[in-house]
Amino acid sequence: MADGSPQMFVQPEKLSNHDLISQCQNGLRPERTTFTELLKRYQSHVDKVLYHLAPDWQDRADLAQEVWIRVYRNIKRLQEPVKFRGWLSRIATNLFYDELRKRKRVMEPLSLDAPRLMSDGELDWEIASDEPGPDEDLTTREFYDQLRTAIADLPEVFRTTIVLREIEGMAYEEIAELTGVSLGTVKSRIARARQRLQLQLQNYLDGSVGQ
Repeated sequence: MADGSPQMFVQPEKLSNHDLISQCQNGLRPERTTFTELLKRYQSHVDKVLYHLAPDWQDRADLAQEVWIRVYRNIKRLQEPVKFRGWLSRIATNLFYDELRKRKRVMEPLSLDAPRLMSDGELDWEIASDEPGPDEDLTTREFYDQLRTAIADLPEVFRTTIVLREIEGMAYEEIAELTGVSLGTVKSRIARARQRLQLQLQNYLDGSVGQ
């Protein structure tokens, strides 16, 4: 086979995530079928990020669509395809904040899935699946409800900051830049939010044990 022969075309759905992202960065704009496959693989992630930031917004689907428009226009700027997921999260978060500033109103409590209390007293945070697993009994669901009650009691700035840190995994510096406050304020808000949540959850657990 000659060296100058054309390269065999690989269907987008058969590409690895890394290769798919790299393929979308070729040319002036991503090729349609390739970008459609990228959207298909990561749409649920975008939906989950927006749900945790704005669970009561009826137009989250419109926000998600705008996220992908921004991805389409700017994916060539992403220097490391391996960081696509985090980059995508930041686009969704930035869009949420842009819209929040436009609305200029206090949001309803943000949704946050239950953390586990670790042996060192820290909270281990994770995004749970949309459907409860088979091992989630009544006690676990009650704990979820208690957590959401605790989140609802937090001031809005605490709720937003803790989501950006614990769910989005943003660095303190990134949160400060995004929210327009000092680094010290971000650290203070996160520390105070964790203390409040941990106290309320511990009180709930202690009360459950004593029953």
